[in-house]
Amino acid sequence: MSTQRKIGIIGLGHVGAHVANSLLLQGIADELYFVGAHDQKVISEAQDLQDSISFVPYNTRIVNCSNRYEELADCDIIINCAGNVSLVTQSRDGELFSTTDSARTFTQTIITAGFDGILINVSNPCDVVCTAIWRLTGYDPSKIIGTGCGLDSARLRSEISKVTGVSPKSIHAHIIGEHGFSQIAAWKSATIAGKTIDQLAAENPEKYGFDKADVEEKARQGGYVTYAGKGCTEYAVANCTARICAAILHNEHAVVSASTLMTGQYGEEGIFSSLPCLVGSEGVEQVFAPELSEEEEKGFHASCDHIRENIAKLAWW
Repeated sequence: MSTQRKIGIIGLGHVGAHVANSLLLQGIADELYFVGAHDQKVISEAQDLQDSISFVPYNTRIVNCSNRYEELADCDIIINCAGNVSLVTQSRDGELFSTTDSARTFTQTIITAGFDGILINVSNPCDVVCTAIWRLTGYDPSKIIGTGCGLDSARLRSEISKVTGVSPKSIHAHIIGEHGFSQIAAWKSATIAGKTIDQLAAENPEKYGFDKADVEEKARQGGYVTYAGKGCTEYAVANCTARICAAILHNEHAVVSASTLMTGQYGEEGIFSSLPCLVGSEGVEQVFAPELSEEEEKGFHASCDHIRENIAKLAWW
């Protein structure tokens, strides 16, 4: 029999609970382990999800670990969703101190307990938290993956789909850089059916000659449109996380937009930032640096600089 696929989730707020639900609905995990700061919230989410087992594709064992982080050590994947979304009303980087302090409380405990799987970070500012986890633990950076601009890239494809009528699944376009307001769209390498957006616009300006700046800004602001009426974002980021989990557990070697350690791409290094990544059972196997225009490359550097500015605000660094 095959080994049980075990996934741990830290933080059972809006995002963590929806990640768990997405994993259940898609039959991705055999066992789910929950850790949270609020005992009753963890108990309640575990109960609610347990009660839904009759309606999902496969049985999944659900384990409440309370605040015992070391019990996640045997997981194949640990997903960090700890955060306080209300703080983003102050600024996009509003969770900076809360989430990095949270990461300090559990990362070394998990590594010391023997964890050697893949750590997916959802908590924001995603790139800063990923960088903090790496520097705090010295853990293999290829096994630290931030959801980062995976969600933003989906938002970009969604906006392109609205103006062209092409399915977002058939659009190959990426947001790169910070998962935040400094992110940029890599328009020069964006394609549909093997042709760039610019080529298609020249051939059929009525359909493809859309205002790229407007589409990019709508993608950038998509999270706040969601937040305005809900007070959170949950479905899309949960499905983005589940997609990365599936790529890992099925060793897909799939290309996904994700935050990963920069090791010289466009001259950037030493921080996590988003680029298209090849993901399999060992984590990030390859990082792609798509062709950028001069302005796009400047934007990517500015985005990385913003990540560094946030890192510099952490007094304990």
